[in-house]
Amino acid sequence: MTQETGQIKTLQPMATRKGEGEARWWFGALAEIKATAADTGGQMTIVEVTEHPRAEAPLHVHHRDDEGFWILEGEATFEVGDQTIEASAGDYVFGPRRIPHRFTVGDQGCRMLFVLVPAGIEDVIRATSEPARSRTLPPPPDAEPTSEEIARLKAIVSEHGYELLV
Repeated sequence: MTQETGQIKTLQPMATRKGEGEARWWFGALAEIKATAADTGGQMTIVEVTEHPRAEAPLHVHHRDDEGFWILEGEATFEVGDQTIEASAGDYVFGPRRIPHRFTVGDQGCRMLFVLVPAGIEDVIRATSEPARSRTLPPPPDAEPTSEEIARLKAIVSEHGYELLV
C-alpha cells in the first residue's frame, strides 16, 4: 500500500534471464541477485547462489525474514535449529526467521536459489561482497578472516537484521 493513497501499488511484470542479475562475489560464492525489493514491492528477494564444493555457510540467524533454499544442482546439508536436512537437486528447504541455520555444500558444489520474504537481503549482500569480475566462482581467499574483520562483518549484518553466531 502507498501511504499517500492507501491503495496497493500495482507491480510491473519483469523477467531476469539466465546470466542476468547483479553478480556479486559473496563469502566465496557467486551470488546473482535475480529479484529485489524494488522489483517485488518489498515482498521477496531471489538470489541464485553457486558454491564451491564443501563450502560452509556460518551459523547465523535472520531476525527479519524467512529463507527458502531451492537446490538446482548438487547437494547440501542444512542445519536448521535442531534438524539436519540432506537436500539435492529439486529439493526445497525452509529456514524460518529467528531459528539459527547453516549449510555445508556437497563434494560436487551446489547451485541453489535463496528466496527471502520479505525482501531486503540484497542490501546486506551488497554491503558484504564485491562485484563479480565474471559470472564464475571467486578465487579462494588468501587467508582466514581476522578477528577485526569478523567483528566488522558482524556489525554490518546486524544493521540489516541478521546475526552471525561465529
